[in-house]
Amino acid sequence: MRKQTVGRALAAAVVSAALTATTLTTTASAAPAGSHDATQAAMDAQVAAGVPGVLGETRNGRDAWHGSSGVADLTTHRPRLAQDRFRVGSISKAFTSTVLLQLESEGRIDLDDTVEQWLPGVVDGNGNDGSRITVRQVLNHTSGIFNYTEDPAMLTRISKDFLKLRYDTYTPRQLVDIAVAHAPYAAPGEKWHYSNTNYILAGMIVEKVTGRSYATEIRERIIRPLHLNGTALPGTSPRMPGPHGRAYSKLLDPKPDAKIYDVTELNPSWGGSAGEIISTTGDLNRFYHALLGGKLLPEKQQQELTTTVPTDEKNLGHYGLGVSSATLPCGKVLWFHGGGIHGSTSMAASSADGRHTAAFNFNGDWTGDTTGMLLAEYCGTTKPADAGATRSALNRLAALR
Repeated sequence: MRKQTVGRALAAAVVSAALTATTLTTTASAAPAGSHDATQAAMDAQVAAGVPGVLGETRNGRDAWHGSSGVADLTTHRPRLAQDRFRVGSISKAFTSTVLLQLESEGRIDLDDTVEQWLPGVVDGNGNDGSRITVRQVLNHTSGIFNYTEDPAMLTRISKDFLKLRYDTYTPRQLVDIAVAHAPYAAPGEKWHYSNTNYILAGMIVEKVTGRSYATEIRERIIRPLHLNGTALPGTSPRMPGPHGRAYSKLLDPKPDAKIYDVTELNPSWGGSAGEIISTTGDLNRFYHALLGGKLLPEKQQQELTTTVPTDEKNLGHYGLGVSSATLPCGKVLWFHGGGIHGSTSMAASSADGRHTAAFNFNGDWTGDTTGMLLAEYCGTTKPADAGATRSALNRLAALR
């Protein structure tokens, strides 16, 4: 959720570049149809690369598969469990976007309404003008609003100074004020630039429209109807509900032998409606199945969800309203979002019809990538043919987190 990442995943991000056919090519070997051997091998490879533990679940129709590699706890060495909860980072954005699309379907808001209509005076000054920014532009990251996690002081607070400030609380207005103290990246609608500020504003708009917190709306509209019993919005609470493993970070120290810190407890209010959610692989699969399968939105809003804009770098895929899309080397179209927060790197993905879903989590944030696992699951490939290109794409994506 910030420009530079703690080990590429201190904060949430889209991971589209690593999935485009122009970035990844097919591989020499493939697993048999219906086999998850390649997916397990890809997970094992992440642990070999230094990730403490990997957790995954895939669902394809009635076929459900659970996999894990490494450990959930570096002290006890217990394995990762299918029911383990973890922080999902920017995958939260799809939940927030879905609520706003539901509100539009009810006639309570229009995606072409301006931010100023709903949040008067909040986005103003230093070249920022909420009267020129639409709700749609907020959701697809074309608002031009500065990403508050790229602010140097904020970046220091959530990285270098994390250990002493991990329990601090931030209000949504404080986060937006950090952003509007900077000039925008571009005029509204002119270009795409990933900004967590957009989804902080989206949560504020939900609250203005409904008179209730965005967390309450997500619980009532998504979590309870879908029985996502492992999913929670902790607000300012630093605690993780059980069961859960531990989350580990090197807090941006680039040295190979840098100290590994336990960062399981933290106040996630700095992520808010852009990235605070805690969930499980099973719940993420259930959510993506419902979302891409058209079970949460009417047809009109479903089309809006999946209407995309090009991202801000060549070959980085396309972004809709809280979800991203790419065509894999094997020709399959994938909808997905990555997410990261201290000590946790996640990915949720689905086929275009919501039938084939996959969710993965790393309990570390300084190494590894989710690309190989998605290619393994959806294309049966055991590894990217051009690993260097993959790493290069992921490094570019670090600028979007």
